[in-house]
This record gives sequence, structure tokens and C-alpha cells, in this order.
Amino acid sequence: MSPVQKYAIGAGIAVILAWWILPGWLTLLVLLGLVAAPVVGYLMLDPSQRERLKRARRRGLGR
Repeated sequence: MSPVQKYAIGAGIAVILAWWILPGWLTLLVLLGLVAAPVVGYLMLDPSQRERLKRARRRGLGR
């Protein structure tokens, strides 16, 4: 299983638990936080760091 799939499954479980436990608007905030955190982190990278990340993903880290 790829790291992206693990992240997606974990985020889905977190949202389902939040939906079950928390009020609706707070669940929406949890969902937005789970989506926004990696996007903001990626956008904070320099263009050279983004390129290095793309190469590492293509090559497959740990292989």
C-alpha cells in the first residue's frame, strides 16, 4: 500500500470518527484541516524542493 493510500484511509477514518462524535460544523473543520495541511505544506516548498519531491515520488522512496 502506498503512503498516499495510507494517508487517505487515515483521513477517512478521522472524518468518520469526527462525524460520529462531534457536531456537524466541527466535523467540517476537521475535514478542512486534514485536506489543507498537506496542501499548505506543499505550497510552502521552493520550486527546487517541489521538483526534488516529484523525482523522489517517481523513483519510489525506499526501493
